[in-house]
Amino acid sequence: MKNHCTGVILAGGQNSRFFGTNKALVRVGGKQILDHIHDVFRDLFDKIILVTNDPPQYLQWDFNIVTDIFPIRSSLTGIHTGLFYSSTPYAFFAACDIPFLKKELVETLVNAIEPRIDIVIPETSKGFEPLCAVYSKRCFKPLEAQLAKNELKIQHVFQKVRVKKIPEDILRKSDPDLRSFYNINTPDDLAKAKNFATGPTEVTQ
Repeated sequence: MKNHCTGVILAGGQNSRFFGTNKALVRVGGKQILDHIHDVFRDLFDKIILVTNDPPQYLQWDFNIVTDIFPIRSSLTGIHTGLFYSSTPYAFFAACDIPFLKKELVETLVNAIEPRIDIVIPETSKGFEPLCAVYSKRCFKPLEAQLAKNELKIQHVFQKVRVKKIPEDILRKSDPDLRSFYNINTPDDLAKAKNFATGPTEVTQ
């Protein structure tokens, strides 16, 4: 796993619904979200890349810090950039605002990589989770072509590459409550996450 897959954290969002506060640096359960993701990645990947347009905020971490190649603020841009700088055949991507990412779920996705597959993506009853998924370096050119046309929906690239969907029943074996996909977009999301971190209350997306 460590030799053929890089861990990439996407930290380029504008945090507009979070009053401009950097969500990656918010504390949940006594730990910054970015620290939690870093702890998971450090056990799984030899190489970790952080994609951000504000590098000085992250100099204390041992990341390869890179900035977007295309001057477009979107998740697709971050994935494209992460693949560009990755030196391994595959990269696992995670958004910077998921405080409950489970190592076992990441392992499930990375272990599902096959030579002829370009994307390994979770699929739950709520849909795909493209910001907690594996992408092959072969996705780089299709993503670049899409960005050149200003087509920013990640799922548009699915029609151009080979996709392996990991169904919910398999995902729940490593993350029974699917907490890994809980992301923080608003202060209300953060309040719920903090309540969950200190008690048994179930988190729902």
